[in-house]
Amino acid sequence: MRIFVAIILAFIGTAAPADSTGEQMRGDRAPDATDVISGLYAFSRFQQGLLESTDLKGNAEVKNLAAWRAEEAAKRDKALKGIQDTIGTEPRVNKTASIVPTLAKPDDTEGPAYVRSFYAAQIPEYESAITLLERYLKAPDNTALAAFAREQLPTLRSQVEDAERTLADK
Repeated sequence: MRIFVAIILAFIGTAAPADSTGEQMRGDRAPDATDVISGLYAFSRFQQGLLESTDLKGNAEVKNLAAWRAEEAAKRDKALKGIQDTIGTEPRVNKTASIVPTLAKPDDTEGPAYVRSFYAAQIPEYESAITLLERYLKAPDNTALAAFAREQLPTLRSQVEDAERTLADK
């Protein structure tokens, strides 16, 4: 039962950030460059938030992966900043969205329930970012951002598959 509650809490805690990546846009319009940049920055904030959340915990596996993902997010943000400057756009930031994900807080932060909630929290965020990029690539409005999106998609897909596989194994 505790595991089920942890997974539900992890999902609820990530609902607001998932919306901020542009998955739920006005109507059926395709995302534009600003939507994509905003969504990817929101995804990066989520990954940075994972690191902040795990800094309070004791699980080495989770801390190491969160640090690696935060480093990847920083590199992605740096590349996006160059594209953003070229386009001359400002990302829309959802100030009400939680930056730090809510992970389950079982009594034992080294235990499998915490590790599962860590991986479960990531899956909807990855799926939202992937969906955003896929929708953008159907009608891109900037060649540099389209190339960046095509470059990022395989990495994001691989990482979400790893998270799903690890979640299933835990």
